[in-house]
Amino acid sequence: MIGFIKKYTLPIAILLGIVGYRWFGYFNFLTPYLIFAMLFLTFSKINYANLKPSWLHFWLIAIQLVLSVAVFHLLRPIDIIVSQGVMICVFCPTATAAAVITQKLRGNIEFVASYTLYVNLIMAVFIPLIYPVMHHNSADIGFTTLFLRIFSMIFPLLICPFLLAVVVRRFPKINSSIAKNSGTAFYIWSVALVIVIAKTTKYFVEYEGDGSSVVMLMSGALVVCLLQFFIGKIVGKRYGELIASGQALGQKNTIFAIWLANTYFNPVVAVGAGAYIIWQSIFNTVQIYLVETKKIN
Repeated sequence: MIGFIKKYTLPIAILLGIVGYRWFGYFNFLTPYLIFAMLFLTFSKINYANLKPSWLHFWLIAIQLVLSVAVFHLLRPIDIIVSQGVMICVFCPTATAAAVITQKLRGNIEFVASYTLYVNLIMAVFIPLIYPVMHHNSADIGFTTLFLRIFSMIFPLLICPFLLAVVVRRFPKINSSIAKNSGTAFYIWSVALVIVIAKTTKYFVEYEGDGSSVVMLMSGALVVCLLQFFIGKIVGKRYGELIASGQALGQKNTIFAIWLANTYFNPVVAVGAGAYIIWQSIFNTVQIYLVETKKIN
């Protein structure tokens, strides 16, 4: 039974979130704490010397910026809400869980961890710059205000676990004990995923808006999800980072994306981010299954 759960952790988490959305959604307040613990465990294991910027970091960030603008202008003539929703799925920074999934896929967690730090900071500047173009009713929201709001989300959930891990690194015995249990981060993320999927499912069940926009947002989220994973893998393969590069570009911080959509756009826009978390979770489930299958065989 335990072996079955370990092998199919992500699909079990997805199913639990969907079936039990009425109950697990109430535990949403735990999500920040779970993410903090997950990142702290991950950062306790990595070699900080390998966090330095590289050309691959530069190319992935450039692709993310250019692709987000291109997607917005391509879809804008069709539907402004759909263009906003799909664009958010592209410029949304890398998920804090990307390094955890990368470790499960036997990829380079140092690269993903460093990319997550860099891209979150860059997007904190890029999003306030691009916001007036995406949303015409933005005169009351200045660059500084939006930047500080975004950074206030990034700092406690991303920077603080990193800083704490750096401090604990000064105590080798304690850090060694924590690092040995870093694999627990994957299961902490799975619990967080149950809660996030539950909240997303509840939103879809109770949604009463335009059905055509929902279909287009879900379809657009699927297309850009697969596109970013595969572009990341193609670019990363040239640098020997096929797995890490794919996760860095494709796995998104959808909690942040949903918050951004609900706070600064039409709530319908959040449908795209909600769909994205389902698509990326399914994609990650397939990847992990293939890796585990190769190991068994």
